[in-house]
Amino acid sequence: MTGIRKICVYCGSSVGADPAFVAAARDFGRILAKNGVGLVYGGGDLGLMGAVAHAVLEAGGHVTGIIPRFLQKREHMLESVQDLVVVEDMHERKRLMFEKADAFVALPGGIGTLEELVEQLTWVQLQRHDKPVLIADIAGFWGPLLALLDHMREQGFIRPHLEARYLVRDRVEDILPALAEAFVQARAPRRALRPEF
Repeated sequence: MTGIRKICVYCGSSVGADPAFVAAARDFGRILAKNGVGLVYGGGDLGLMGAVAHAVLEAGGHVTGIIPRFLQKREHMLESVQDLVVVEDMHERKRLMFEKADAFVALPGGIGTLEELVEQLTWVQLQRHDKPVLIADIAGFWGPLLALLDHMREQGFIRPHLEARYLVRDRVEDILPALAEAFVQARAPRRALRPEF
């Protein structure tokens, strides 16, 4: 995968109501491993987080898990990953996830997933980095958020010169090609920026 060595995946610590969610997480994990792209994720063994990590590992890929100490038991820290980092708080977790990844993908998830995704969209909007951010709209899960973002544009709160740039794909097979193209385009004219925490 041209330029992209590791992808940070944000997703739920539960599997959700639709079986398509966990199937997509497993499929995407296998796709990452097949293409030699490492996974950076929250370090847990539950839900979609566990599904994508196990799929990468089972397919011979590399996984970096980053988990705060207080979540080790609650999220059932996955100790079989190649690179496990235990941090003190959520801020350190998010900073390391950002630093270790070349791109970001949001699979279905809850409030934590939403918060992580929106933070990346904010940093892109403020031009603090140009790493690609992709919303994986599996089974229409992110439809309400995408509608809200459109509403914000219509109401003048996301202005054309301060666009929150992101990609949307509804099939996991289309994620890597979209990210690879965006990654190359982002790096051609300008250098990557570093977010301020």
